[in-house]
Formats: sequence, C-alpha cells, structure tokens
Amino acid sequence: MNEKLRVLFLCTGNSCRSQMAEGWARHLKSDVIEPFSAGIEKHGLNPDAVAVMAETGVDISGHRSKTISELAGVTFDYVVTVCGDAHETCPMFPGKARIVHVGFDDPPRLAKTTRSKEEALGHYRRVRDEIRTFVETLPDSLNDREWRATTVPED
Repeated sequence: MNEKLRVLFLCTGNSCRSQMAEGWARHLKSDVIEPFSAGIEKHGLNPDAVAVMAETGVDISGHRSKTISELAGVTFDYVVTVCGDAHETCPMFPGKARIVHVGFDDPPRLAKTTRSKEEALGHYRRVRDEIRTFVETLPDSLNDREWRATTVPED
C-alpha cells in the first residue's frame, strides 16, 4: 500500500486560494493526497472563499489561517505555491520536498474593483473552479515539467 503524498498549498495569507486548494484536495483526492495549507503570514479565513466553496458542497468553514511555522515537523513531498508572493518568498523545505508554482489570480484584490457582491463573488467562483481543475490533475501533474518543479536540497 502506498502512502499518501503530503502536499502543502502555500499562499501569502492562507485566507483564500490555498484554503480552497486544500478543500478541493480533501474533497477530491483524499485517497492519494494528505493536503495542508499555510501562508507566509496569517490573514484569517476569507468568508467569501468559504461561501463559494460551500456552493459546491465543499465545507472549509472549519479551516483556520496558519503560518508555515505551525506545520513544523511535517515533511512534505510537494509545496505548491498558488500565488506569486508565496512563490517569490517561499522558504526552504529540507528533504525531498519539491516546490511547484501554479499561480492563480487573487479574488480579494479583483473584488475590490467590483460594483456588487455578486460581481465580486464571480471572481471567487472563477478562481475556485480553476483551482478545482488543477487539483483534479493531481498527483500526476506535480511531475509535469510544465509546472517547473524544482527539488530543494537536503541540509
């Protein structure tokens, strides 16, 4: 029996994209992936991300925003950075962790320029669906050269 891959979805504030990715991975891939999410810093769980995930039957309301340091001691097989800031400031992960960058638009930033709540939620829904499409390809796509995975050297 193969062990599940430990995958960390990393974003700046662990409030939206990384939370949605963890939710999708738990919902769709829990047989092969043990998902985690964290941020470079904590921004709190975004209620609009919770709402649009609930629309699909995925409940992330019990998640909490956390930093990488709160996952100390967990050895990851993959770290998937889901935003540019996390990719640029991604810390080193010792061991066999491979860093994979798959950037998604930032729904809260996009929502700031909208005229209605429904228009704002449209950005969240689009990104939610793009993240789902990516998660559906896991774990096979993690080895795809197109994602430009890099191995982090051991100490």
